[in-house]
Amino acid sequence: MRSQVSGVFSAAGTAGNAIGVIMKNSSTVLIDRNPGRSSQSFGIARELGTDLELIHEPSVGVVGNKGDSQCYLGVMRKVSIIHDALRNRVGTGAGQLRMRLVQPEFTVATSDGIRNGTKEMRYSLIGREVTNDALTEHLSASGLEGIIAVVACDKPPVGTLAAMLEHNRPAIIMSDGSIRPGVDSATGETIDLITAYQLAGSEDEDLKRRIAREACPGFGSCGGMFTYNTMQTFIGVVGMEPLHMISPASQDIRRTNEFPDQLIDYLSGLINKNIRPRDIVTRDSLRNAIIVAMSVGGSTNVLLHAPELARAAGYKDFSRDIMSPEEFNYLSENVVPVVVNARPFGDYSMVDIDSRGGIQVIVKELLDAGLLNGNTLTCTDETLAEQIDRLAPPKPDGHVICTAKKPFKETGGLRLLGGNLSPDFSAVLKLAGVEGGLENNVFSGKAKVFNGEQELLKALDSSNDVFENFDMVVVRYEGPFGAPGMPEMLDSTSRITALCREKNIVVGLMTDGRFSGGSVGLVIGHVGPEAAAGGPIGLIENGDDITVDLNNNELHCKQLANEAVFEHRKLQWDRLVDCNKGIHPFAGEANTRLLNRMRRSAVSAVYGAGMHPDRTVWVKDPREAKRSNFEPHNKFK
Repeated sequence: MRSQVSGVFSAAGTAGNAIGVIMKNSSTVLIDRNPGRSSQSFGIARELGTDLELIHEPSVGVVGNKGDSQCYLGVMRKVSIIHDALRNRVGTGAGQLRMRLVQPEFTVATSDGIRNGTKEMRYSLIGREVTNDALTEHLSASGLEGIIAVVACDKPPVGTLAAMLEHNRPAIIMSDGSIRPGVDSATGETIDLITAYQLAGSEDEDLKRRIAREACPGFGSCGGMFTYNTMQTFIGVVGMEPLHMISPASQDIRRTNEFPDQLIDYLSGLINKNIRPRDIVTRDSLRNAIIVAMSVGGSTNVLLHAPELARAAGYKDFSRDIMSPEEFNYLSENVVPVVVNARPFGDYSMVDIDSRGGIQVIVKELLDAGLLNGNTLTCTDETLAEQIDRLAPPKPDGHVICTAKKPFKETGGLRLLGGNLSPDFSAVLKLAGVEGGLENNVFSGKAKVFNGEQELLKALDSSNDVFENFDMVVVRYEGPFGAPGMPEMLDSTSRITALCREKNIVVGLMTDGRFSGGSVGLVIGHVGPEAAAGGPIGLIENGDDITVDLNNNELHCKQLANEAVFEHRKLQWDRLVDCNKGIHPFAGEANTRLLNRMRRSAVSAVYGAGMHPDRTVWVKDPREAKRSNFEPHNKFK
């Protein structure tokens, strides 16, 4: 339901200068008697070139994400252009926003592409939390009543939206955009970051150098349907980003010539009607976004980010309040197909999707197929269906974007797994990226255990002949609590993928850590509870029989099904923990204040793997299975 302006702005909502605010015909009349508070506001207004009479009006401003990555190189310029456009739109004249303009602010995060395979990768998911913290400080302390955000990479956009949801004042997001793919100068083939990562195990140094130099021209975030574009699509469908702003490349001139004024127009509408993020991000819009993520073969990271965004929107338990694992799997198996031929499991990038009409083509196709709720509100002050009608996207071209009736893949791209190795029902498989190993939807193999990714990378570097057909590599103590920070494993999965293709074998990988959206193969992440928290994955031994059963959506270890074996191994594990001051010796070192904070406050993957002060609310017995009484809705039968 749309909220209308009523009541008064809080003192925090007027830059901290107010002692009293009266609402009159949707404008503010402010009485302030403290020249100390006013003095800096006058100084800021002079430097920014805005009307001094507006210093006590509600504040509006632009924020952006930054970091050591090509992903962020285009953000500052776009923030500057939007800020300048906003400055021209605030004032006391007719049709102007009667608001105080604040200077742009930026959040920081790491580069997944540069840090993958290193210990610094522990900070990647933490970047989502740091973004949330920094932006919450800015929004709440500055009392912003209107926010435009330019977001890049994949964790900061989620942290940005989470902060907006917690602040809950009118806000809108624009994707900075994808990087355009590179071209192999020797073959003419399209290449990208994943191409380069999959060559890590090659001995051809000239090839590796050439691809590394050519894979990432220009700037922008990862261009395939990896985590960035999965989450930009998610944020657009959930309603916080205009759909036509998702797919253009970072260097597309629309992002600097057309979109800034459109964003301000949309924000003005949100402010005038007091439409807030929690009016937009609702149970129905979150469900829409999950369904679209399935349909684009999206990243497994969406199963971490969706619960975090649901939490910020006021929903305590994603599986109870939004979508249970059973319903998720039912939709993925029986209802929602993959409709894009996109990397890493297909051939094309987001720029190709844009050239075929953009993400709005996919959304319209799913709306027409009856798979989405078109009545959800969006940041354009239209319902999802109304926004699509206005954009009037073309029909799917049938090659890059397919129809629901003739999809690229018959079933959704993601699957959640339970079983005795995943009692949290949190383990996630990107089915769209599986290249082999499933016979009648079942994989059976032998466990090859590594206590941390660095141990696995050492083996892949020095003795990859130890990997055999139908091994199930187990990488543990890399969860949100154990690492700490839950690093993604693009380096490991890329090397294993290349090894499997070279030797024509199947090697699976399961972990309590997570994966890049660019990972492919039989890889299962978020296995929970994690090893460092006493989860069953910590009790697996080399040579154990591991089964991945997609007919029943279960991940099993045969040996741990024996109660006596389970109890014996658990007792040994407990003794190691007791002798090591309450933390398993294979858990990573929390040697900075930030890593220590993550260890002390992290919740499990099933709740988003974020930092929460009331962590004990989410912690359950590792052997407590998560079940629901899901029955398919009539429309899905």
